[in-house]
Amino acid sequence: MNKPLTVIAVAVALVVVAAGGTYWSINRTNAQLDNTASTGPNPTLPEQQQRMLPTVYIAPAQPWTGNATPKGVAGTKVVKFAAELNHPRWLYVLPNGDVLVAETNAPEPVGNESYKGSKVKAFVQDAVMARAGAKEPSANRISLLRDADGDGVAEVKNVFLKDLTSPYGMVLVGNELFVANANGIVKFPYKEGDTSISAPATKVTDLPGGLNHHWTKNVVASKDGTKLYATVGSNSNVGENGIEIEEGRAAIWEIDRATGNKRLFATGLRNPNGMGWEPSTGALWTVVNERDELGGDLVPDYLTSVQDGGFYGWPYSYFGQNVDNRIQPQKPELVAKAIKPDYALGTHVAPLGMTFAEGNTLPQQFANGAFVGLHGSWNRKPRSGYSVIFVPFANGKPSGQPIDVLTDFVNANGDANGRPVGVTIDKRGGLLVADDVGNVIWRVAGT
Repeated sequence: MNKPLTVIAVAVALVVVAAGGTYWSINRTNAQLDNTASTGPNPTLPEQQQRMLPTVYIAPAQPWTGNATPKGVAGTKVVKFAAELNHPRWLYVLPNGDVLVAETNAPEPVGNESYKGSKVKAFVQDAVMARAGAKEPSANRISLLRDADGDGVAEVKNVFLKDLTSPYGMVLVGNELFVANANGIVKFPYKEGDTSISAPATKVTDLPGGLNHHWTKNVVASKDGTKLYATVGSNSNVGENGIEIEEGRAAIWEIDRATGNKRLFATGLRNPNGMGWEPSTGALWTVVNERDELGGDLVPDYLTSVQDGGFYGWPYSYFGQNVDNRIQPQKPELVAKAIKPDYALGTHVAPLGMTFAEGNTLPQQFANGAFVGLHGSWNRKPRSGYSVIFVPFANGKPSGQPIDVLTDFVNANGDANGRPVGVTIDKRGGLLVADDVGNVIWRVAGT
């Protein structure tokens, strides 16, 4: 395709998006496989379909009205734990049962950094994200929610921390609360029962920031509390902005909690988000958003255990050693080391939140495994994701097909009333789900 035609096509696409259209592309191709073919330990990996522009099939953001809610699996009840939030993305439950929620969105780029890739294409993507409800200014705060009477609805909502930098992950170790901002980890003093913190932040360590193709950064602590583990997503789809800008990205970092010294723990993970420690083995697991623009049936996003020193392919290969020729020069020596992920979650489902099932009070089938929040596709027809699923585990590994836990986030008109992000288990065993389009925290509990 020649450049003038590409520019015309992009211009037409912008007009369609601006006018409210939800489906545009130069090549109007649909996914050919049922998304179940893209789940499990051995997903179907068809031939790559490389095009100048991807299919775009967004679900425009139209938040919930009245008493509408997503649909819970049989044997559960769904209620609004909290509402009227500002783009809630991530959740953390404190030891006393208080729930922290990061109200946050992408930061503005700092300095004079700029993409080396197509600015027209980036403009189109921004327009698409705006339609999907993902371009609002960041509230840059963490709020505290408290359900004092145990009825599943928070009566208290306070600003807990403010003036942060696109905060996301949170973890408490002893009397120190660690927060993953878009540009690094900071900490604050905390004592049980606090409903706000006014003390200034103390920097623990910097993380790659500034220009952020993927800005979300999560943090968890080792069981003994001596180490922190932080996710950093890539700065591109597949290295098109230059490989040098990916230094330290597409990775999980291990950080010494006391000194802030850090090292790369695992690499080649395009955009890792949710993390957790598998209860029976103690292994670290994460969910990862894989690359785009290879067609509706590639590449499966995934859930995987994370090996110390492991390389998981990005950008040179996917789902093990399947080569992606778009990145040049190739590095066959790295591809040869690429680890195949444990479990595919489906193509373009956008997994963000992940939590293991310990302590939940949902029906028995959800006793052993991981809950995953699927934020939903923007570049696949038919759509995929837009749900919370459960991946059953046996002997410390995924076993069987995913089970839908919370669905119907997209209504009959094709609008997204909500999009799930962070998931966690509260002190009373309910599953909490952050919905960044509906501005709600949903609670799912056994009846």
